[in-house]
Amino acid sequence: MNLARFWRHVVMTPGRARRAFPGPSLDAIEREVAAREQRHGGQVCFIVEAELHTAALWRDVTARDRARELFALHGVWNTEQNNGVLVYVLLAERRVEIVADRGIDRRVQPGDWARIVAAMEPLLTAGRYEEAALAGVRGVSTLLEAHFPPVPHGTNVLSDRPLVM
Repeated sequence: MNLARFWRHVVMTPGRARRAFPGPSLDAIEREVAAREQRHGGQVCFIVEAELHTAALWRDVTARDRARELFALHGVWNTEQNNGVLVYVLLAERRVEIVADRGIDRRVQPGDWARIVAAMEPLLTAGRYEEAALAGVRGVSTLLEAHFPPVPHGTNVLSDRPLVM
């Protein structure tokens, strides 16, 4: 196990994550997700996790591995057009991972997802958490708008409320 990585996770607590993403920030992110989902037929899920547990660190679980696990656990894959997208932030590492269902992922170039991540990570490092989250939601939504037009009277399958763990 990488000891520097381990200590980054030890010092990052769920309480620190809640301070980084307080209620008003979560409200702003939720409003942005809801507003953007009116403009496309996809579903956006935003999850912030403070740190990985020691067992995951021993198994060398990466942010990508954890994002895929949460993608499945939270049913982001469970949309009619397979166009759910998870934006995952691992706060202890200031890492962002985007996991997209096959319906949208096959239409988007990997570089497009990477550009969104590249726009978010410096903002996280600078402590501009809400701004980073909004940039991610907007970037993902722009890609969804290009490939999935809005569905009249569409069902909101995933909660618009960000989850902080």
